[in-house]
Amino acid sequence: MAPKTEQKIYVGIGLDFETGGLDCRECACTQIALQAVRFDTWQVFDRYQAYIAPYGKQDAGLPRRKVLRTRHEQAKEPEYVPMKYEQTALDYSAITMEMLRTQGVDMKKVAGEVIAFAKRSTLSKGYQCKPVLVGQNIAFDIGFLQQLMNYAGLAAEFEKTFSGTKDYYGNFQPHYIDTLVMGRLAFAADPEVTSYKLELVASKLGVELDDAHDAAADVTATLDILGVYTSRLRQTEGAAIATQKKEKTRKYFKI
Repeated sequence: MAPKTEQKIYVGIGLDFETGGLDCRECACTQIALQAVRFDTWQVFDRYQAYIAPYGKQDAGLPRRKVLRTRHEQAKEPEYVPMKYEQTALDYSAITMEMLRTQGVDMKKVAGEVIAFAKRSTLSKGYQCKPVLVGQNIAFDIGFLQQLMNYAGLAAEFEKTFSGTKDYYGNFQPHYIDTLVMGRLAFAADPEVTSYKLELVASKLGVELDDAHDAAADVTATLDILGVYTSRLRQTEGAAIATQKKEKTRKYFKI
């Protein structure tokens, strides 16, 4: 009798950042929240959140234009350049610089804790079982996650830990599920839905969102929304769009 194949457990990590602005090359990360969810049972089994202490621009390991410098210039300490913390962005998330100074965790420590979180959230062996990122307009958050990992010197660990592939230029691109796109798939035919913002989609689906623009609350709502979509995908009876066998339009022929 052939041995029974062990069922793989696939995991998603809900991710949300609050930031000091929209440009991940210039603006700081101010808050991060993570939640790990099993795709089979939709059980959230681990959580992490932190405010991130103020930090300056650092070498992200990107290629730079060569500039001739004297030995004196080379010996000088690099000038501290603060990241941007735009007041509009801080007001949007109700985060203050004082909160970041008193409650914030060192950026490099946060990056290490994100890696540790993903490693303990990986429940089955194999490349395909590495955690997939989940978020609302997740490409925005991935830019800041890449900033965090590069600044902390953990880009290589990031590639090893999360599901993803390298693009044409050799840069690692993590795999992700974007609930913004899922919302467009679900409601594109509904004339009443004219925006796919998290709070509006949550209201449409009856999902609670207690504190919008707080990273932890946004992750909870995002996973709840994806849970509703997943539940609908798993309902095989009464589906609005049925898979039907189509008649072949091109007949087999010999040359």
